[in-house]
Amino acid sequence: MPTVFTKILSGELPSYKIHEDDLTYSFLALDQVNPGHVLVIPKMEVNHWFDVPAEIYTRVGLNAQKIAKAIQKATNCPRVGTIVAGFEVQHYHLHLIPAWSIPDLNFKRAKRLSHEEMLVWQGRIINYLRDIK
Repeated sequence: MPTVFTKILSGELPSYKIHEDDLTYSFLALDQVNPGHVLVIPKMEVNHWFDVPAEIYTRVGLNAQKIAKAIQKATNCPRVGTIVAGFEVQHYHLHLIPAWSIPDLNFKRAKRLSHEEMLVWQGRIINYLRDIK
């Protein structure tokens, strides 16, 4: 049974895309722990991070570094935390969460933003991402 992320990749479900290449896809998390919260996923549906082929795992990490720099600029946060939990969707995904302190990484803080707010965050991050090599 395909995961919600596989449905996003196939176009069955919408997303606020941040970046895409041949191996990975990045988009705003539907439930934002803090505004600017992005998920980076492999296009290959793999449940556990330790089962992701090395080339794809590396690409997720390299893209996450670039996107995190854009998130930091877009949000003015001192850190972008990374979390791999894997409980909510059985498809490896790396959370990139803007943070000012450890409590800012608590998933209990997550909330849905309006469509308009999501578009603003999507645009901000993409604009900064264009400047990052």
